[in-house]
Amino acid sequence: MATLCNSSRFTATCATADDWRYIEDSTPLRVDPSKRTMYDTIIIGAGMSGLAAGIRLAHFDQRVCILERHYTIGGLNSFYRLGGRDYDVGLHAVTNFTPKGAKKGPLARLLRQLRFKWEDFGLSPQVGSTIAFPDVQLQFGNSLDLLEAEVAAKFPEQKDNFQQLLGKIIDYDDLDETNFGGSSREVLAETIDDQLLIEMLLCPLMWYGNAREHDMDFGQFCIMFRSIFMEGFARPFTGVRLILKNLVRRFRSLGGELKLRSGVERIKVENGRAVGVVLDNGKELEGRKILSSAGLVETLRLCEDITQVDETQAGQMSFTESISILDKPPKQLGFHRTIIFFNDSDTFHWNRPADSLCDIRTGVICSPNNYLYSEADGELPDGVIRITTIADNDRWMGLSDEEYQLEKLRWYDRTVASAVRFIPDFRGHVIDTDMFTPKTIRRFTWHDNGAVYGAPEKRLDGTTHLSNLFLCGTDQGFVGIIGSIVSGISIANQHCLRD
Repeated sequence: MATLCNSSRFTATCATADDWRYIEDSTPLRVDPSKRTMYDTIIIGAGMSGLAAGIRLAHFDQRVCILERHYTIGGLNSFYRLGGRDYDVGLHAVTNFTPKGAKKGPLARLLRQLRFKWEDFGLSPQVGSTIAFPDVQLQFGNSLDLLEAEVAAKFPEQKDNFQQLLGKIIDYDDLDETNFGGSSREVLAETIDDQLLIEMLLCPLMWYGNAREHDMDFGQFCIMFRSIFMEGFARPFTGVRLILKNLVRRFRSLGGELKLRSGVERIKVENGRAVGVVLDNGKELEGRKILSSAGLVETLRLCEDITQVDETQAGQMSFTESISILDKPPKQLGFHRTIIFFNDSDTFHWNRPADSLCDIRTGVICSPNNYLYSEADGELPDGVIRITTIADNDRWMGLSDEEYQLEKLRWYDRTVASAVRFIPDFRGHVIDTDMFTPKTIRRFTWHDNGAVYGAPEKRLDGTTHLSNLFLCGTDQGFVGIIGSIVSGISIANQHCLRD
């Protein structure tokens, strides 16, 4: 789940000096940047996909420069410090978890491609998660066995049908773009007879990676099913900062350049090719190829050969997230699950709210405390519960400053009230809170509509109308931390390492 922090307080409290030392230090580069007149690759955006692409290319001695408009890295997966506490933004969980020594799966592949050790990500597996509907709950963990048993117990007449669905998912080839499209709801209806089970299976998969309202591309369904139900959830004890620090350190050690506060004002185009970028401060950089993680619509808008962009291509799904700091771990209050995906009716609605700022009928409840950390890690310093709801970007953006602050308070209360229908009521133990909205996402990512999962139509091959400008990240098609990293690697391999 991709999130950002409270925009009203982010600037002054983003991180400690120690946190920034690994970004702002003067570590010598392999090549003196003052002598560079041309980069092999310019990467727009220092999120997970951009950093991963940069590392992959720098491994092959490419001259790479990553440009980031903001003073922080991570994009939709970052961190900040507020009131003496550390907050993750964008990390409910790392999906696609496989244990140490596994040779298959996205996590194992990206570790090989970026030459990291398994320990470098410091992942601890989940305790266990739940899909909670009014009369039925399905438990699942980091293997398919528990979900299979739950389906057989709660929906015994669907046991064989569920096995047929698993066969379709296993047979899906995520390298064949022709198989990506198609309605998940139609495929599920062809296989499963119980509509409630269909809704319950869609709920967590849409919540964790679906840009399309109401339905889901079947290819995306298969990818998310594998990453959540067949592999699973994990988290570094210290949060997303560990992954980001290791990515930045590796990139810099290979001679890569990372320029913060260096937004791209436009992409220069000559004879059907991108030849470089002009920064917000007027400085020009030349590059043989450009990778952009800014999003499809946002990237096209930067190209100086395009005068009008079809903004209807941008995604609509945005969110709010409330963060509650507790005076004790949630498990002491009776909340032992890692993540709960809840829905308060038998029908799961996945669309922008029609007539309000938020839709609290469905949501995600997560506690970073409820992972199987090692004895050496110990316990997190505070109890934390995070609750995510669907939000309407236009309504949040249209509020005055005074209205905005008031509505955040109102919707924090409403969000928590909705969530405690499915977990123990923790409201008497809250000692601090924070909340972000689509306005926050828009401010710190520049994504149209505050769209967390980007455009519904993905560019799986990463290509654009320019022969040397490519997309990586959310609008290329992969989501989540592991997906974003894999996206950067894939596009770098496919388009920047074959010359």
